[in-house]
Amino acid sequence: MFEALFKYSFLQNAFIGSILASIACGIIGTIIIEKKIVMMSSGIAHTSFGGIGMGFFLGIEPIIGALIFAVSAALGIATINRKPRENTDVLIGMFWSMGMAVGILFIAFTPGYPPDMSSYLFGDILTVARMDIWIMLALDAIITFTVISLYNIIKAYLFDSEFSSVVGVKTVFIEYLIFIMVALTVVILIRVVGIILIMSLLTVPTACAKLFTFDLKKIILYSILFGMLFCFAGLWLSYELQIASGASIIIIAGLTYLLLRMVKRCKLRNTV
Repeated sequence: MFEALFKYSFLQNAFIGSILASIACGIIGTIIIEKKIVMMSSGIAHTSFGGIGMGFFLGIEPIIGALIFAVSAALGIATINRKPRENTDVLIGMFWSMGMAVGILFIAFTPGYPPDMSSYLFGDILTVARMDIWIMLALDAIITFTVISLYNIIKAYLFDSEFSSVVGVKTVFIEYLIFIMVALTVVILIRVVGIILIMSLLTVPTACAKLFTFDLKKIILYSILFGMLFCFAGLWLSYELQIASGASIIIIAGLTYLLLRMVKRCKLRNTV
């Protein structure tokens, strides 16, 4: 595969896409786990399918449609999350199912043969195009710049939002900002692992990182490195065995986490 990497542009795109996806999932995955909004993020991911269907129906880039739907869902879920009387789980489930249903309807009404949706649902990193790379790069830049610029504020919000509000942090703005960044990350990861598997790549690298450290900066850094490791290994496995790349990445990630957890438990038992 390493020789082919220098020959074929699709492998080069997949390699670059792996790096860009890992940066986004390392940063945002850490945030959603620390803030305990994994299920809300999953609702955003599944709602984006409606945008993919809209993209095919209107003849525009499906990822652009996914971005529109994901950001809209993020704003809606963030608003719902701030209303304590609302049944958040039910409404997130509604966003989830409505987004998928709308996407299916758009695809059904698209003229001609129905498009192949498997790469959007389950991911295929080998199909990442140059346009996808530029979109991922732009969204990565927005996420990275935002988190670096507001790192201390975001950190304070994650660990004590009530105290942050008391000392003058605009927690409403930060909450909406985090959900929008989740939406951007979802769009980045769609072509890599697909809508169905996005949450695994968002959470498993961070879960692995937290086995080694509790420092937020180190968790983010280790999550990015773990994400790259999983993506590179999944890319190699999918290329060599001609199997789905998204599934390969997630299976490797899951097995790695289980192995690391077992090793850590054995070490703890030996030290007792």
